[in-house]
Amino acid sequence: MAPLDSDFGGEAAGLLNELAWDGPPRRSTRERNTTSYFAAELTEPTRKPRQAPKRKRQVADEAEDDDAELDEMQIEFTDTIAPQQRKVKLVTEQKNIDKESPVPEFPMKEWNVKIYMVDQDGNEKPATAFNKVTYNLHPSFENPSQTFTEPPYTCKNEGWGEFEMSIDMYTTEKTKCTVYHDLNFQKPRYETIQTIQIKNPSQALLQILRETGPVASDDDPKLAKARKANDGKKRKAGYDFEKMADGLTKLGEDELLHVIQLIHDHKNEDTYTKNDMDNGEFSVDLFTLPDNLARLIWDFLLEQKLVSA
Repeated sequence: MAPLDSDFGGEAAGLLNELAWDGPPRRSTRERNTTSYFAAELTEPTRKPRQAPKRKRQVADEAEDDDAELDEMQIEFTDTIAPQQRKVKLVTEQKNIDKESPVPEFPMKEWNVKIYMVDQDGNEKPATAFNKVTYNLHPSFENPSQTFTEPPYTCKNEGWGEFEMSIDMYTTEKTKCTVYHDLNFQKPRYETIQTIQIKNPSQALLQILRETGPVASDDDPKLAKARKANDGKKRKAGYDFEKMADGLTKLGEDELLHVIQLIHDHKNEDTYTKNDMDNGEFSVDLFTLPDNLARLIWDFLLEQKLVSA
């Protein structure tokens, strides 16, 4: 693996070379589906406000001619592994009931909606990935927002009209997947299957998701091990990694080098970094930073007024 040439900037080149990962080849970070990231292409010309800083670097190649090839160095700070894609099944049942309808031509109905997950073989499974589900019904209902905490999260009501509802499925108190469901009375029972993306799952949630299919981090054992070592304590920390990743996109060149220096000085064996010189990419998974390093970066972004406490 060739080192970065000094044209990239002696300090930055040295730091990135020392952070290089020497493990087996893996897919490019361009192929990783991350939800929040910082990808900065470094080139020499003028800096544009609120854009990733740019500078060109050269890759020294002993097997090539003396004329070095100009490449771009792409730096990526990720705050999450790839979203986990799953399928949920909504099962709706309805029947007429002997109650007077406010609209005579539309009989009163009793209906219910249940939620299941579907595994990779199409089998129905309990939706244990969610800690609660909220159904947002038509505003004419006396209680239009109804929350349930036990699978299959059965929402049961009476009414005469068809409508579209939104359903919020929570994996944490703040993280949710939202789907839309058409409540209609065309059949006594019907099923719909929808695909959802579960963002930033904990190791405990990943274990649950493995019951319905493989998870994205399983093909990267180094990342999975690093995130497992840091999981839990990061979720209790006093900073938001999504905001941190967003703030890093707004750093200028000098500030970026300061962050790289912090990573170089304070990373530990669980910190996930990848330096892919062949593809001109350097990656750091923010969720695997030791707590003291995460705090240093967060405080630096606070000083730069790029995040708020």
